[in-house]
Amino acid sequence: MILPALRCAVWRGYRTGLQQSQRTPLRQWMLQRGQNTVVAESGPSQTSTVTVPNAATNRVVGRWLVGCSGLVLGAVVLGGVTRLTESGLSMVDWHLVKEMKPPRSQAEWEAEFSKYQQFPEFKIMNHDMTLTEFKFIFYMEWGHRMWGRLVGLAYILPTMYFWKKGYFNRSMKARVLGLCGFVFFQGLLGWYMVKSGLEEKPESYDIPRVSQYRLASHLGSALLLYCASLWTGLTLMLPANKLPDSKHMLQLRRFAKGTGALVLLTALSGAFVAGLDAGLVYNSFPKMGEYWIPDDLLAFSPTIKNFFENPTTVQFDHRVLAIGSLAAITGLYLFSRRMHLPRRAKTAISCLTAMAYTQVALGICTLLLYVPTPLAATHQSGSVALLTFAIWVLAELRKVAK
Repeated sequence: MILPALRCAVWRGYRTGLQQSQRTPLRQWMLQRGQNTVVAESGPSQTSTVTVPNAATNRVVGRWLVGCSGLVLGAVVLGGVTRLTESGLSMVDWHLVKEMKPPRSQAEWEAEFSKYQQFPEFKIMNHDMTLTEFKFIFYMEWGHRMWGRLVGLAYILPTMYFWKKGYFNRSMKARVLGLCGFVFFQGLLGWYMVKSGLEEKPESYDIPRVSQYRLASHLGSALLLYCASLWTGLTLMLPANKLPDSKHMLQLRRFAKGTGALVLLTALSGAFVAGLDAGLVYNSFPKMGEYWIPDDLLAFSPTIKNFFENPTTVQFDHRVLAIGSLAAITGLYLFSRRMHLPRRAKTAISCLTAMAYTQVALGICTLLLYVPTPLAATHQSGSVALLTFAIWVLAELRKVAK
């Protein structure tokens, strides 16, 4: 009885020691560190590794998405500068790979310049442009397009890596696929916008410019991509605040959402101002010329056409929306002061308020100084900064999922 039991115990100890000796240092470290990796062993030759998302991987994904939103912000700013320098129509064709290499030799530059000379912008506005001047606007547009490709790679390549590593749950997989698809759509929409400025319009005597509708769509899709990436990234990175489910908190959340929507709408109205050069029609404030409401506010027929094609109406609408956004943000700040909020939430609302007053001041100065390029570019960048703080406020005030 004792001998068989002793043999069994020795055999078990030998088998256990054999299994431990077969564990490599890497596997032993994974077993010790195993916070996001579970290793199940049923024998010396049967191992399975399962990776599951956790707080650490969520923070990594969150930082990646916030970084991507920063690249989108850079694309918006660079696109604004490209438009302000009237460089957007310098590249008259679109190739995903071929155009990544700019002209190098004199012959290549002359060939590219010759293509540009066949389109309305050169014939009407830039007929006396030199090759050196063309190189400047070409590089501005080329830089904007290359930045867009960088944005695409920043979304697609990490998505493939994180997907393979198992960092995404089912919901996150749908989100990142949507974001990557939106990046591709944004590139196509950009070329669709540029094409509108390359078309011959014999019946029009206006200067060649892209369609303000397509410009607003291009900017709007970029802002949506930016907001979605930033919101998702912040909610993964920042732990949710424990806020009371009170009536006042519900009102504050609704107030913040409405204010964020108003800020986004104001930014989109700025695209129509830019597309129509509406900042050049009334360079005075607070009145428009000598009137609070100009005579040509509804000069076009039908009336609805004025809100999208009449530069006077477009500038008037942008003024009203900007003042409305400032009033809403001020009200949000005052309402939040009456409540006990976490420190981060108070900081976010304070930053939003400060940026709102800064942005209005930038807009007024841009208007009074007849839209100088550096100031106008700063004002356009300020609109995205204001939207950033609005998203931050919403992230801080979000309701904790139960």
